[in-house]
Amino acid sequence: MKSTTGRQEAIAAVINYTPFVDAIDLEGETALSLYGTNVFNDKVMRELLPKSVYKSLQRTIERGDKLDFAIADAVASAMKTWALGKGVTHFTHVFYPLTSLTAEKHDSFFEPDGKGGTIAQFAGSALIQGEPDASSFPSGGIRSTFEARGYTAWDVTSPAYIYENPNGNTLCIPTAFLSWTGEALDHKTPLLRSMQALNTQAQRILKLFGHSDPGMVTATAGPEQEYFLIDRNFYFARPDLLSAGRTLFGAKPPKGQEFEDHYFGAIPERVLAFMMESEHEMYKQGIPIKTRHNEVAPGQFEIAPIYESANLSHDHQHMIMLTLQRMAAKYGMACLLHEKPFAGINGSGKHVNWSLGCKLGNLLDPGDTPHDNAQFLVFCAATIRAVHKYSTLLRSTVASTGNDHRLGANEAPPAILSIFLGEQLEDVFTQLKAGPANRSKLSGTLTVGVDTLPTLPRHAGDRNRTSPFAFTGNRFEFRAVGSSQSISWPLVVMNCVVAESLDFIATEMEREMAGDSAKLNGAVQKVLQGIAVDHSAVIFGGNGYSEEWHQEAERRGLPNLRNTVEALPALKDPANIAVLGKYQVLSEREVLSRYDIWLERYCRDINTEGMLALDIARTKILPAALTYQAQLTSLALDLKSLGKTPSTTLLDQILGMTGALEAGIASLEHELAHEDADDLLTHARHFRDKVIPAMSQIRSAADALEGVLCDEVWPLPTYQEMLFIK
Repeated sequence: MKSTTGRQEAIAAVINYTPFVDAIDLEGETALSLYGTNVFNDKVMRELLPKSVYKSLQRTIERGDKLDFAIADAVASAMKTWALGKGVTHFTHVFYPLTSLTAEKHDSFFEPDGKGGTIAQFAGSALIQGEPDASSFPSGGIRSTFEARGYTAWDVTSPAYIYENPNGNTLCIPTAFLSWTGEALDHKTPLLRSMQALNTQAQRILKLFGHSDPGMVTATAGPEQEYFLIDRNFYFARPDLLSAGRTLFGAKPPKGQEFEDHYFGAIPERVLAFMMESEHEMYKQGIPIKTRHNEVAPGQFEIAPIYESANLSHDHQHMIMLTLQRMAAKYGMACLLHEKPFAGINGSGKHVNWSLGCKLGNLLDPGDTPHDNAQFLVFCAATIRAVHKYSTLLRSTVASTGNDHRLGANEAPPAILSIFLGEQLEDVFTQLKAGPANRSKLSGTLTVGVDTLPTLPRHAGDRNRTSPFAFTGNRFEFRAVGSSQSISWPLVVMNCVVAESLDFIATEMEREMAGDSAKLNGAVQKVLQGIAVDHSAVIFGGNGYSEEWHQEAERRGLPNLRNTVEALPALKDPANIAVLGKYQVLSEREVLSRYDIWLERYCRDINTEGMLALDIARTKILPAALTYQAQLTSLALDLKSLGKTPSTTLLDQILGMTGALEAGIASLEHELAHEDADDLLTHARHFRDKVIPAMSQIRSAADALEGVLCDEVWPLPTYQEMLFIK
């Protein structure tokens, strides 16, 4: 038998892969010398801008002062000179629409000079504002199709950078994206608003603690990006990966991740070469990449930067995802950012480390004795209160079709929002319930027991990988964020709800102190005790995977929104709308537009997957089953003609499985043909309750067939091949 599918050809192509990428020429260059060379950063601005313009710009960047538009022409001129010197021909306003992808429209610097030549032009007005068509981006009803006008606005706090291409370079200018009527149509605008709100409320707290000039308080973030790599020959042989980002079919391989031999293992040479060149490009764009390693599942990896300003971290995160996907193609691979590309295999998240910083340092650094670090305890308590009070809003920020496959499984945090503080801090907050905290469990040392190895410092508490929101030394780690999503929305909500908690605390302390700084300790104690009593239900240090925790969480009154259809309606909760509107982060109309956009995206995702499942089942898997049936039937008839009694056990088995597949196809066809509901939520519930189970029915039959059909007729690259043939 000879395969008539592309699967065997794909396997052969992977096995015979030879590197076609030349090694990076790093002669005379180091990561240190490369870092930031393609960024219009502080060093470049200091050199090229007039001193008064530079100082004005720095006041906006470092202190949050209002941007002086009068300096725009000088900045644009310097930016153009710098870019042209690096081979740039075009510029683009990069923005981040609610598709969660990066958008850009390129314009040339060059215009006719009227004398048969060209001249490079870039005015301050072109730097400050662009006008891309807004009609085809998601708006949730804010803009109709015929209402096309939208604006991009220069974000001075995120530096311009150069994207290199073998055929020319482009100057990329990070921008916000707004409608003609002024509403935010993007991820950046509300993020900047939320950071401003957080700074305003944090300043009130710091003032009460006697700080007269702490500098701007900035939310910081450091997302850990998980991803899969497979050979592109396999990727293009899988229509489901190509169009849905995940496999809709695939039997469990004989070996998966149960040997735990991939995690932190030696990085394969081809993958390491890809990582190194990716980092090479990221260094030039000023992205502070710190770590790389193998993740839990075969074929899964992670890259993580040092944390930085949340706005800059957001922009860099988009650049990281784009770089990984572009560079993977260069090395003959496909980078999969979906939360669950392979069923039964560990999924991918994007743990977002979040903290607060200013000139005083990290405001979430507990020090050695956190029980007497009142300032830290106030900021920590504000976070605890925020997560407890607005848990449904936070849960909605990580709701997506991809994350529905991941959250709640024994590989990712549960859908229940809880906080892990660690043994030391949990003990401090337990003390605060009853009165002042007067002790902290001390860190110790760990004796290895080998004379030649050093004694190691031992933290005062362990870590908990099952917690969705964990304190990890000097920051909180939001572990429920999906690997493919923009980190902006979780950061927007985190910043906003913590700002509300700081507002609450500052107001309570101001009332207690009445202008008398000597009453500070008493005011702090009262507010901390109140939060410890009212919001300790959200603190949990045990196994978040256990069924016992689900029962305990219900007793504590913690919501368990198990999927996107349950989670997104939290955006319509008046309390959640109110907190986003209170600090002008998002108006009610902007919030409700996001509810519509993401619920509609859910429906479109499932509809696409359902149509793909039908197409693959009907045109690939069913024909393969029928082909093998015909071969077995022909063999049985040949044996019978020779007077032999053929065994039909396998044929009968395949006939039954094929019948189950055909029944699944009919069921899915029926569910996908339903009339669209007038109500979007009802429509989404149909996809969750009817279409997804019908897809599972087809998958069960198809995966069973994969285990018995002749290998040469099976049309799709298998899990074993995609995950283990390198």
